[in-house]
Amino acid sequence: QPHLVESGGGLVQPGGSLRLSCTVSGVTLDRKDIGWFREIPGKDTELISCIDSSDGKAYYADSMKGRFTISRDVAKNIVNLQMNSLKPEDTAVYYCAAAPLYVCGGYYFANPNEYHDWGQGTQVTVSS
Repeated sequence: QPHLVESGGGLVQPGGSLRLSCTVSGVTLDRKDIGWFREIPGKDTELISCIDSSDGKAYYADSMKGRFTISRDVAKNIVNLQMNSLKPEDTAVYYCAAAPLYVCGGYYFANPNEYHDWGQGTQVTVSS
């Protein structure tokens, strides 16, 4: 069973950057698609991006393109999310989650229900 732990959250000023990391254990990154989600109070959990297990190709929700970049380090079993030009409305709890093969890049890649294993989340607060 995969175990995921997020790190790197914190308080950042508007316009700043943060890099979140998702350390995965119990499975290698070539066996699970990994997604980054966020949860804003009062709103649905939304996908930011996912990375395909087979080739490392990144997919982004349309509203997230441009300021977020997902990447992975297969040797360390870590998936990173680089966040730039942060805005107060990016304040949320950020989660990484694992999905079976072929979810990322598929029709339902943005559906949280396709991701079966979740980390505990890390808080990101964008405020001056």
